This record gives sequence, C-alpha cells and structure tokens, in this order.
Amino acid sequence: MTAPLVVADAVEMSFAPRGIMARGRPVRAVAGVDATVAAGEALGVVGESGSGKSTLGRLLLGLLAATGGSVRFDGEALPKPGSAAWRRLRARMGLVFQDPFGSLDARRSVGAQVMDGLTIHGTLSGPEREAKVAEMFRRVGLDPTRMGAYPHEFSGGQRQRLGIARALATSPDFLVADEPVSALDVSIQAQVVRLLADLRGDLGLAMLFISHDLPVVRHLCDRVIVMYLGRVMEEGPVAQVFARPLHPYTVALLSATPMLDPARRAKRVILPGEPPSPSNPPSGCVFRTRCLHARPACAEAVPPLRSLDQSGHRVACIRAEEIG
Repeated sequence: MTAPLVVADAVEMSFAPRGIMARGRPVRAVAGVDATVAAGEALGVVGESGSGKSTLGRLLLGLLAATGGSVRFDGEALPKPGSAAWRRLRARMGLVFQDPFGSLDARRSVGAQVMDGLTIHGTLSGPEREAKVAEMFRRVGLDPTRMGAYPHEFSGGQRQRLGIARALATSPDFLVADEPVSALDVSIQAQVVRLLADLRGDLGLAMLFISHDLPVVRHLCDRVIVMYLGRVMEEGPVAQVFARPLHPYTVALLSATPMLDPARRAKRVILPGEPPSPSNPPSGCVFRTRCLHARPACAEAVPPLRSLDQSGHRVACIRAEEIG
C-alpha cells in the first residue's frame, strides 16, 4: 500500500465562543479524528451540515491550527499557519471552494488570479508564469485567449473550472475540494466531477473530496469517512461502505439517496429530532439521541472505531454486528 501523504492523528478543533455567546462553551467542531490520504488516492468525507467536514479539510491543509492531536504532511508535522515554512509548503497543497463566484475577485482578470500562486511562490519567470496559466486553462477546458476576461463573463461551471485551475497552478500533491459542485446545475456538476477525476488520474493527486452528494463520492473516491458532530462514525472502501453500511447513521444517509433503479432503493430511514449542539454534545456516542438502535450502554463511553474484518472497513458503534 502507498505510504500516506497526509496523516491526521486524533486531530481536534475547538472554537471559543465570541460576541454575546462569549461565556458559552467552546464548540468542538472536530473531535479526535484519525484520517490518512495516500498519494493518488481520493478520500471522500460525507455528513450533514455542521458535522465538521470543512473544518477537517482546513486542518489537513494547515489553514487552521489544531487544538489537539496532530497533522503530518509527507512525514513532517504541519508548520504553524502563516509561518515561512507553512507558506513554502502551501505550494504543494490546493483548495477548491464551494462558491465558484465568491471565491474569485470580481475586479481582477481571471488569468491574474490563476497566476497568483505562481507569483507568490516565485518559482517561474514572468513569461513562464504566463505559459503555465495558459496550460492550466487548456487543461481544465477553457480558452487561454480569455485569460484577460473577468469572472462575471464566465458561467458557473466555467468559474469552478477557473477555481480548479487556480488550485492546481502550483502543481500541488494534495487537493481539498470542499463541496465543489453543490452550487452548480446538475448537468454542470457531472462535467466538473469528470474533470476532477481526469485530473486526479493524470496528475497523481491525493484528494480530499467533501460532499453531501453520496453518488458523486461513490463515483470519484476510493475511500470514504462518514462524520457526525465532529466524529467519524464509519470509514472504509467506498464500495464496501455503500454496499454494507455498519453504522445506523450511514444507513440513514444512504437511504435518503435518490436511486433510479427501484431494486436498489433502500427503505427510507427517518431520524428523529435534530442534531445536538456541538457545544454540548451527548455523552458516549454523539449519535445516540437520534439513533433507532440506541441502548443505555451507548451513553457510557465514546465507541472507538473498530474493524470487523481485514478490509479496512471500520465503524464506531457497539451494535455494528447486529446492523451489518
């Protein structure tokens, strides 16, 4: 197996309350998460809004300093955000944002924005940077003659291609794609997903793909992590997790996924209640207050991620054998 490029070891992220809530409890957005991404591998991260997916992505990029645990990139601990060592390392990392318009500066040409990373890291001369940007335009399916145009002159799908070009301009080893297709029309989503799949294969990228869209994760990713309230509920090979989910939360997520084939449609699981506040999570298993299989023992201790076989499929549930 390829050695991991990115390793999160029991990483945690808590945010101190601010403003009128300054005396409240800290919000624990990520709570003791282990994750690895190997070179050339795509790891999907799924879960409801507020589950900690985007925070985990920013921790792995070093955009946030973890309040617990550690993150290593290519065998070395991530430097402090904003430090000189961190800025040098950032050339090996890329981020594609959810909003393809809000992530671009309306007052600057798109070519200049794709060139920003190359300019900041100063590895190429001016003409070489121009040639690199033109190459990136072609690679993502855009006309290099439009490098002088502005964001409002492009469609939503084209703007997201620009975001991908900007993220890949410095030839990174690791790419975090944070809900990169959720703001696009369905027909455009498919084009962007195919582009990411092709680029990943061509460039050998390690990728963290954050999404609510489980069919897209199934198509694009090798492995998947299922998060709920800052914790990993289940993780493993995509095909195995989707075919035989072991955690009640994963079962509920998959049951809500639209399927064209009636034979493949799972019986819809309706979860009771609302997700608890991340500033006051339940004791034991954080999912137990909405779980249809909960029992008193679920409140006693946080269930560890454990393997039921040798496939790398792990689950944090004391009743996984009964569910699977």
